[in-house]
Amino acid sequence: MNKTIRRASVFSLLLVLALLVRATWVQFYEGRALADDKDNRRNAIETYSAPLGNIIVGGRSVTGSAPTKTGDLRYKRTYTDGPLYAAVTGFASQAYAPTQLEGIYTDLLNGTDSRLKSVLDTLTNQRAEPGNVVTTIDPGVQKAAYDALGDKKGGAVAVDPKTGKILAVVSTPSYDPSSLTDANTAGSAWKKLTTDPDKPLVNRALRQPLPPGSTFKLVVAAAALEDGLYSSVDERTDSPDPYTLPGTSRDLTNENPNAPCTDATIRTALEYSCNNVFAKMAVKLGQDKVKAMAEKFGFNDDALDVPVRAYTSVYPSDMHPSQTALTGIGQFDVTATPLQMAMVSAAIANGGKLVSPHMVSQITDSGGDVLEDYDDAGSKEIVSSSTAEQLQSAMQTVVSKGTGTNAQVPGATVGGKTGTAQHGENNSQVPYAWFTSYGKSGSTGKEVAVAVVVEQSNAARSEVSGNGLAAPVAKAMMQAALKD
Repeated sequence: MNKTIRRASVFSLLLVLALLVRATWVQFYEGRALADDKDNRRNAIETYSAPLGNIIVGGRSVTGSAPTKTGDLRYKRTYTDGPLYAAVTGFASQAYAPTQLEGIYTDLLNGTDSRLKSVLDTLTNQRAEPGNVVTTIDPGVQKAAYDALGDKKGGAVAVDPKTGKILAVVSTPSYDPSSLTDANTAGSAWKKLTTDPDKPLVNRALRQPLPPGSTFKLVVAAAALEDGLYSSVDERTDSPDPYTLPGTSRDLTNENPNAPCTDATIRTALEYSCNNVFAKMAVKLGQDKVKAMAEKFGFNDDALDVPVRAYTSVYPSDMHPSQTALTGIGQFDVTATPLQMAMVSAAIANGGKLVSPHMVSQITDSGGDVLEDYDDAGSKEIVSSSTAEQLQSAMQTVVSKGTGTNAQVPGATVGGKTGTAQHGENNSQVPYAWFTSYGKSGSTGKEVAVAVVVEQSNAARSEVSGNGLAAPVAKAMMQAALKD
């Protein structure tokens, strides 16, 4: 054979081998990445080629699927009472990545979860019938929270202390997930929502940590009782009023100058929300002990999944004693979500044990067979039963005759704690109004723990308080949860 022809043949063979190697590499190693690429339209076509599975609340589906009129996507997602449940469901969109439960259970809801496949599906490589997500949300509690928040900007969470079931997750202002489902119209809706200064897409119940203000005093009180700094909530403390922050000339005063806060007991200090008592208590305990107790309740946990990943609530480190004092009243760099503060009340209400909070009860296949059950949630002891009982008693005093009287529920035992958190440069912004509480029905045996934050409302600044704005929302939620 001619040398030139032979060399050309070898070169051509090498080119063919190179192409085969590259094709094999793409097919077997890069194929999955290409298939999963967000810009691969085949995924959207496949996902919306048939109705999706549903998210269930109170035995009723709050999602659905409807045929489209144009385009190559045959179905689109629909929502019943979309704004009411947006903080739970999130959205499934033809144009944008799904969020909340829609995002977490995408494979289950579109039928690609391997647990859904029958033997025949596996042999024919057909997509299985989609599964369903059964939530723990109580529609009555959810609606009570949503209606009570109204046009206020804020968030609310309700938890069953005995089971860890999340009964309500509400964030306002809300949005209608249906506006984002259709690729032909989602763009304008997305632009409007993402440029809205009130940020309706932010889940304020789970993913908007804010200074918790005086609600954090419950954590400090728990640390003091567990440490033995005080033997009971009725032992007098050594707390001058006003209290001068360590290393400074700044006096920390109380909202009510006539309150009996000098050397007040923990019960009285919670009843009147005495800043001097808990600021000094935090310094006396030291930041490490306060931080340890906060972390037992769930602060600084960057992997709190319910199953939506909750934003981390923070208790800081490496502080000056004056800063530690401010953390004792839920200020400085302390932040918390409503979920976190509901967890604090839930643990206290449940005898010191915190059951893992969760808002999905089960996931099932299309026939209702359970694929995974989440209701057997684990628990851990946060404080002793003795400490929990004492804090319950003190919180009841707050509601019966203290700063939280607006949370009283007829026929129920209610304990709570108010909070008004300052923020902005030199505290120039309107404060956040907080309330966290628990309620126990004497007739039904039902229990609930709640937390509410009102970030902004139409109330005058002088009228912003946990009792005035947040406690009525908590009351509405507890009434709905405890009713027969």
